[in-house]
Amino acid sequence: MKFLIIRFSSIGDIVLTTPVIRCIKKQLPDVEIHFLVKPFFKSTLVNNPYITKLHLLQEDLDKTVLDLKHEQFDFVIDLQRNLNSFRIKKSLKIPAFSFKKLNFQKLLFTKLKWNIMPKNDHVVDRYLKTVEPFGVHNDGGGLDYFIAPGEEVNEKDIPTSHHAGYIGIVIGASFYTKKLPVDKLQELCSKIDHPIILLGDKDDATNGEEIKKLDPVKIYNACGKFSLNESADLIRRAKLIIAHDTGLMHIASALRKQVIGIWGSTTPSMGMYPYFGTNFLSQQVTHPHDEIQVHKLWCRPCTEMGRTKCPQGHFKCMRNMPIDEIVLKLNVRLGRSY
Repeated sequence: MKFLIIRFSSIGDIVLTTPVIRCIKKQLPDVEIHFLVKPFFKSTLVNNPYITKLHLLQEDLDKTVLDLKHEQFDFVIDLQRNLNSFRIKKSLKIPAFSFKKLNFQKLLFTKLKWNIMPKNDHVVDRYLKTVEPFGVHNDGGGLDYFIAPGEEVNEKDIPTSHHAGYIGIVIGASFYTKKLPVDKLQELCSKIDHPIILLGDKDDATNGEEIKKLDPVKIYNACGKFSLNESADLIRRAKLIIAHDTGLMHIASALRKQVIGIWGSTTPSMGMYPYFGTNFLSQQVTHPHDEIQVHKLWCRPCTEMGRTKCPQGHFKCMRNMPIDEIVLKLNVRLGRSY
């Protein structure tokens, strides 16, 4: 059998599809798995050993479809479910299976604050339900993320002061309302008594430098200095990760790192919190992640994905974030329960 899995973007959403890839490959005989993704996000999957071939979504959708037709797939697994994935499925004219996005439930939640989202229903579970008709089941293995040997960060590229261990703080996110303001991040870093590496892309580098000024010895700004997979390697080496609702948070859970998640305009109730899999969870004495958020704020969640600005203007979901609670959770996880 030959499968085409579709998920165009983004980093976190793609990482969350990895249990589907692995379970199909391991549970079905003589199977080929092809994956269609946007070129910008191919590095999230390029090292995945369960994928036979990566296909890149081209600007000319008809050209993409023509290339896909030559592969003669048996089935399409649509984990994107948008207009472009619909057009691809229609053009390929083969059996297709699509996951449930729960758009109506999310609309009620964000617009009317009426939460009818299925409880304890992670998006990974919904992804896996898409392939249940093939007898594929959740193997409990959690997420996958693979880093090639050549993409590991050389120890000389991080300060000597951080070689004995550090806390990784992901300061970036895809939208403004999913990120702590710089002054709140400065407050957080000032209260952490441990070496820190700031993680993010080039757009976060300036903010990283502002935060670093607090203590250039304790704080190393890695934002924009490393590739995605190199940043993933820095996550793998960290003692613990503090992250906004963003792709690096999901990479952290794929690498089995303890995570303290910070949630602003979005909410874990949407089913996108760190996912570890039942096999890993059964081996842990304590739950591997904490969710820090401002509770009983009438305007939360205001969005499923994030916004470029606070629609109410006050940004209380991040401005009122309990920094001391984050530090307390961190210290407890580090064995400093004081």
